[in-house]
Amino acid sequence: MSQPSLQDDNESILFSALVGAAVSVVVSFIPFSPILGGAVAGYLTGSDRDLALKSGALSGVFLSLVGLVIGAIVFLFFSFFAIFAPSEVGLGLLGFAVIGLFVFALTLLYTVGLSALGGYLGAYLHEEFA
Repeated sequence: MSQPSLQDDNESILFSALVGAAVSVVVSFIPFSPILGGAVAGYLTGSDRDLALKSGALSGVFLSLVGLVIGAIVFLFFSFFAIFAPSEVGLGLLGFAVIGLFVFALTLLYTVGLSALGGYLGAYLHEEFA
């Protein structure tokens, strides 16, 4: 089996993944939007399902980076209250950080998993309709 290259049908995996992540952000109000973004990335990558799967998963990673930035802003906002709240009332900064990491791990699993699924479906659509 040959080593996959970064080029397929004159579209790079990185460009396809960025476009897929942008589509996911634009349609984020729709449930399971990472599937749509991954499908766009997979469709742009071409009919090779392995490359499309990688492109879709990379799209999910880029989407997770957007979520990480938003999550960091929320974390900083609420950590201010965790630091200055009495210890009997709040979780404290460490408890809040653990919950934040758990939520980020679930978000990463959701976005990368669904985007990879969308990438695979995008390659299938490319085979059928292109």
